[in-house]
Amino acid sequence: MPQTNPFHSLVPRKLTDSELARSIRLNIEAELDAINLYAAHLDATDNEEAKAILRHVMDEEREHAALFWQLIARLDPEQAQHDREASQKYRLITTGASHEEVEAVSEGGGSEPAEVELPKRLTVGSLRK
Repeated sequence: MPQTNPFHSLVPRKLTDSELARSIRLNIEAELDAINLYAAHLDATDNEEAKAILRHVMDEEREHAALFWQLIARLDPEQAQHDREASQKYRLITTGASHEEVEAVSEGGGSEPAEVELPKRLTVGSLRK
């Protein structure tokens, strides 16, 4: 398996937050690649001892990826803004909002997204009233 040269991004000075965020994105890529590799190994064996170890190690990689993602949000304010908007957009998309309602979340020049009312949906509970 090809490996990333750990020294490929070294420069003769300290990295800026932007440069560090770019490097951390490569770390996330490596963590996700490892997760996929371990998942494939899990699927390829019936050895329960091996599976226990693989699950444990895979869970560690998931934690690493999550921690790196949080670090990127601190290093890259634009990415943090996208993360905030993505949660709201996800909710809107999955509840049937229009494209315009979804895209309205990011209108506002990078400020905190305005609260958008979700479309009403019928549920079993709402029909009981």
